[in-house]
Amino acid sequence: RLGMLLKDGTLKDIIAVPTSVRTKEQAEELGIPLTTLDEFSRLDVAIDGADEVDPDLNLVKGGGGALLREKMVEIVADKFIVIVDESKLCDALGPGFPVPVEITPFCHEHTIRVVGDLPALKGKCKPVLRMGSSSNNQNDGDNIAVTDNGNYIVDLVFDKPIEDAPAAAAQLKNT
Repeated sequence: RLGMLLKDGTLKDIIAVPTSVRTKEQAEELGIPLTTLDEFSRLDVAIDGADEVDPDLNLVKGGGGALLREKMVEIVADKFIVIVDESKLCDALGPGFPVPVEITPFCHEHTIRVVGDLPALKGKCKPVLRMGSSSNNQNDGDNIAVTDNGNYIVDLVFDKPIEDAPAAAAQLKNT
């Protein structure tokens, strides 16, 4: 829709920062002008979706595999808007959608153990290295999924709701 509104002149003066190679290709096909954070280190707004949202507005994001780039764009935006429909609403985060974590390939098995041993997560989830495509949270191949940045994704699989989502997020962020 954004491409159509730009094309018919309804919208003007919009430049976008794509967060994945796939999004960049789609935007180029639609004629959406693109830039990078190298050119614009501050953005007026970042708009993205979420994979799950609980009643406290805690989010699971990154199921599409662009975790690091999405976070970098979100951080430099004056306003961050998350768009979801009712299919993304849940009573609690965890059992409905794995929590993705982007990690470096270097010592990835060590990192998986460290993440799994975080106090908010230990014994409560199973860290699973994503295999196949990085753009979905399904194991659909035999090779390790690699992000556009050359990193791996660990999906944290929960059988029960995450007890303290903000604590888990803080511990993951500091790891």
